[in-house]
Amino acid sequence: MEAKLKKEEELEKMRKALLNMLEDFEEEKERTKSIINSLTDGLIVLDSAGKVTFFNPEVERLLGLGKGEIKGKNWQEFFFKSPFKEIEDLMEKKKNLFREEISLSIPKEKILEVTTLSIIPQRERIIILHDISREKAIERMRNEFVSLASHQLRTPLSEIKWALKMFLDGDLGSLTKEQREFLEKTYRSNEKMIILIRDLLDVAIIEEGKYLRKLIPADFRAILKSVLESYKEKIEEKKLKIELKAEKELPKIKVDEEKIKIVIDNLLGNAIKYSPAGSQIVISLSSNEKEMRFSVKDSGIGIPKSEQEKIFKKFFRASNAKEMATEGTGLGLFITKNIVEAHGGKIWFESEEGKGTTFYFALPVKK
Repeated sequence: MEAKLKKEEELEKMRKALLNMLEDFEEEKERTKSIINSLTDGLIVLDSAGKVTFFNPEVERLLGLGKGEIKGKNWQEFFFKSPFKEIEDLMEKKKNLFREEISLSIPKEKILEVTTLSIIPQRERIIILHDISREKAIERMRNEFVSLASHQLRTPLSEIKWALKMFLDGDLGSLTKEQREFLEKTYRSNEKMIILIRDLLDVAIIEEGKYLRKLIPADFRAILKSVLESYKEKIEEKKLKIELKAEKELPKIKVDEEKIKIVIDNLLGNAIKYSPAGSQIVISLSSNEKEMRFSVKDSGIGIPKSEQEKIFKKFFRASNAKEMATEGTGLGLFITKNIVEAHGGKIWFESEEGKGTTFYFALPVKK
């Protein structure tokens, strides 16, 4: 009898413990659900068959859906029949993790960042919808302002340059030594402003996605020769030795010649600027069946290892570069990278602080 009572007491304790566990589980479940429902991002969970098993209220708001409209539906059936086929296309093309931007016009025009990931054991998929319409609108307004301001400033700065040049060339009479020095300083400052405005316009065009214009078969040897000619005075002034290693037979590949000239100008200009006087710069041009490769190697100040991952970012300049040359926009390498990638190419570098840098870019050879 005593053993029976003891067993009943143990069962009762077990029952209470299980009830407490279930209550805790339900509380935790409700807490998690409450957190998910309060998210400002839309969250959709799909089972292994692609059926919607869970979604939060933000999904309905972002996609302009009626309450419970997607509950229990297969994502292919829903997205194929709705105005959101872009999401369906993304899901078909990219089976695993991805993050893409899409534009929707229903219920009103908006831009969503769509992220999807797979939960492998259950083969479930999670779709996260993040509204970036406001950020994109601000970015667009900023780009429009920069573009408008730059266009408005370019004309008066060009006129100032023309007037200063006339004074310096003696077209408006002779100048004293003091007057010439003052005007030369003003001319150089005006040139810096013109370069800044040009770079800002380039950045605005890049961010609009309309950077490349006319693509024509280009002679890279001729482009390089033209850029080298423009740096002739600086090369002589610093007594730099330029070694050119170019293959005799180089393919002509279709590029925007004006933009590729900017790429070579930026890379060569940096090599000249940051190289010590009397040092050597090696320029190479080579090709194979797949790509044409350009490189410029200097023995200058190099890039600190801790800053190398930022080197192609907008407005970034390495700390040692700022110490050596105060002028510079920090836009040259950002623009260079975007031009190369717009041509379907790639750009990279090797550098060691105090020992120099080699920049490379490669463009695909298309038959």
